[in-house]
Amino acid sequence: MSTAVGLILIGLAIFLIFLFVNYIRVVPQNEAYVVERLGRYVGTLLSGFHILIPFFDRVAYRHTLKEQVIDVAPQICITRDNISVEVDGVLYITVMDPQKASYGISNYHIAAIQIAQTTMRSVIGKLELDKTFEERETINSEIVNAVDKASAPWGVKVNRYEVKNITPPQSIKDAMEKQMRAEREKRALIAESEGQKQAMINRAEGDKQAKINIAEGERQKLINISEGEMQKRINEALGRAQEIKLVADATNIALRAVGEAIMSRGGQDAVSLRIVENYLVEFGKLAKTGNSLIIPANVVDLASIVAVGKEVLKSGRDNVAEVSPTPGLDK
Repeated sequence: MSTAVGLILIGLAIFLIFLFVNYIRVVPQNEAYVVERLGRYVGTLLSGFHILIPFFDRVAYRHTLKEQVIDVAPQICITRDNISVEVDGVLYITVMDPQKASYGISNYHIAAIQIAQTTMRSVIGKLELDKTFEERETINSEIVNAVDKASAPWGVKVNRYEVKNITPPQSIKDAMEKQMRAEREKRALIAESEGQKQAMINRAEGDKQAKINIAEGERQKLINISEGEMQKRINEALGRAQEIKLVADATNIALRAVGEAIMSRGGQDAVSLRIVENYLVEFGKLAKTGNSLIIPANVVDLASIVAVGKEVLKSGRDNVAEVSPTPGLDK
């Protein structure tokens, strides 16, 4: 009896474990389970704890709701200018409706890849080889639009498509490399010529500025010389004026002193003696320098010479006595 009860308990435990394993579901985050009841869709289980009806419900499909990365295999595409290129890419999709993804198509991965490849061939066929490298954004955009439009009934959203590689034939690579090398050499020559042109312009500007500076220096030099000459002449004129004034003052003082000496006692005799001495000295000079000598008739008549000198002194003394002295000469 106890053995039968034990077997029953063991069987019951096994049955409960079977029910727990098959009809109790814990759905992870960002996943969805599609449930069928007796072969008909009844609902979608999202993340959390769920209990199914034993023997009636079953999980038919499991989907991840995270963004999926699908590698699009390389394929040969013909460009507009009849060049064969190998193109591959990466497709990014997300399941938006698990029910449509389960029943709308058998395998949305393969379907998305096929549409991406056919659209890629169509887009590449509209472009020339050079444009395929420049129009990657256009290629990506058109593939995304085509796949997204086709996958709408599948409950799948195409987020983006990226072209990984565009590989032309080796002969085309060599031609492109030669073209790029020639283009780089052309740019180098242009850059070098532009540098030489700019250097010549800079040198010309430098020579021009140097000539301007030299001319300005010469002009300033001439100005300084003229100003110095002008100041020199002004100083010389002031010196001559001062000299004339000093000579005039000294002459005035000397004449006044001579006049006073003449007016003193014995002054007239001294003056007469001085006149005779000067006469004899000048006559001796004339006799030495000239080849011909003119002798006055009264050369030995010194008394008459002295008399004439006294007469001149007397007339001058009388004039000085009659005329008042000049104010400027008193200084």
